[in-house]
Amino acid sequence: MGHREDLLEGAKRCLLEKGFVRTTARDIVKESGTNLASIGYHYGSKDALLVEAYVALIEPMGEGFEGAVGAARGAEGSGIERFRETWVNVIRSIPESRAIWMLSLEVVTQGERLAEIRELLAKAQVEGRRGLAAMFTGIPEADLSEDVVETEGRFYTTLLNGLMVQWLFDEESATDAEQLTEGLRRVMERVSGD
Repeated sequence: MGHREDLLEGAKRCLLEKGFVRTTARDIVKESGTNLASIGYHYGSKDALLVEAYVALIEPMGEGFEGAVGAARGAEGSGIERFRETWVNVIRSIPESRAIWMLSLEVVTQGERLAEIRELLAKAQVEGRRGLAAMFTGIPEADLSEDVVETEGRFYTTLLNGLMVQWLFDEESATDAEQLTEGLRRVMERVSGD
């Protein structure tokens, strides 16, 4: 591997061990076996490197969610069954991704201390919404209209973020896929009855 890749791998390990706030440029250099100047040369700043490392950690989660897509496509029944099956698979992935979810929560709770990181990640959220919309609708990302990304993608992002907080706080009382699906079913019945 070259310095760029070494830095990325070192930054990923630092993030998982220390998080955003406690990771220093020196930590990354020590972990990667590179030098301080290489951070600026390859990434521009430590924060830009940490964002790229975070995105690299998140991407495999999205690929893991792809299993949810396949299962949901094969699910019998209505769109609500697809919704349930997708959430079953997303929730199944939470324990193995706990450290990454903790990083996400750190950005939310420490946002003022992580202004540059927060700004860079906010731009990446659009792609996250696109991926979630594709997963739940079954429409390939390239074919999604901006309207679907900006409405359904935001809806699923909101659900995912709330679910993440619940599962990180207390797994025993966190909402499961059945409860989420029944809640959606009841909300749909209530609003269609008006």
